[in-house]
Amino acid sequence: MANALIATGRRKESAATVRLVSGGGQISVNGRSPIEYFGRETLVMLIEQPLKLTEMIGKFNIHVMAKGGGLAGQAGAVRLGIARALLKHDEALRKTLRMAGFLTRDPRMVERKKPGQPGARKRFQFSKR
Repeated sequence: MANALIATGRRKESAATVRLVSGGGQISVNGRSPIEYFGRETLVMLIEQPLKLTEMIGKFNIHVMAKGGGLAGQAGAVRLGIARALLKHDEALRKTLRMAGFLTRDPRMVERKKPGQPGARKRFQFSKR
């Protein structure tokens, strides 16, 4: 696996290390196929977005190690990692990836639970009497 491009992506509580190696276009996430790992076609489409946009599908074998969070967060982390790795391959793709929003780390996190409430925003039922 010489000449591999390695990048990291994060989303919510998830982190993904992406390794791009020139090859036939196989993708493996934690040693499994993307559809087998994520279980939803929409999440598989999400991780393939940077490849489709830059017309790089089938040019790289992609090996991903994803951990933490849930499946949607991991898919978002993989997408960012793939976009960053493609950028290492060809700096000319920066404008295309930036315009699509694939190079921006999504800052949204779960809001913390507040004291005296059952959740972050929900309140206990108000009783006047």
